Amino acid sequence: MKRNISVIKDVNGNNIVLINDIRFKGKRQIDWKDVEDYLRKYIGEFYQIAESKDIIYIGSDFKDEFSGSNDTARLRGTLAKAKANAAQGIPQLIENAHGKRFKENLEYKHRHDAKFGWYRYDSRFAIPVFGEDNEVERYNIFRVEMLIRHAEDNKMYLYDLVNIKKKRAPRLSSKLYGNKPISFLSNILL
Repeated sequence: MKRNISVIKDVNGNNIVLINDIRFKGKRQIDWKDVEDYLRKYIGEFYQIAESKDIIYIGSDFKDEFSGSNDTARLRGTLAKAKANAAQGIPQLIENAHGKRFKENLEYKHRHDAKFGWYRYDSRFAIPVFGEDNEVERYNIFRVEMLIRHAEDNKMYLYDLVNIKKKRAPRLSSKLYGNKPISFLSNILL
């Protein structure tokens, strides 16, 4: 399945994963079962975080946690749509993650799957907002924390994307140079 994803830099040199298509739509509610089905293709894959060189695996529990976590249940509207569509950019979100932070595992239920604790990384992504004419009007930019569990097998697994926040930004131009957006992030302070 073809994904329309690119990685661009803001004026500060920070990477933003640009998810160019809105695959998961919903006026009222996202169909998380569809998102879960989409995420199945990542199971068994692994990706390296450029900054830390950590290898992050995708386990079979990821799809269930991503679509059924307490964090997901709280999401509504734009944030739910953002998380669902972020599923398209999982490899790029992992590769461009930064700001590694550690927390010890304190929950008995995770004594094996997070035996060596939890890590959080930050990542950023943008999704288009389409106008009535179905043309890109602007892009919304989001910050997300990637929750990684360090398991008993000494591997690190992506567990969930949490704490999605929409970033404040001016209206973003959708002007294209060839297939690449140009200058639409030039005035953003992330």
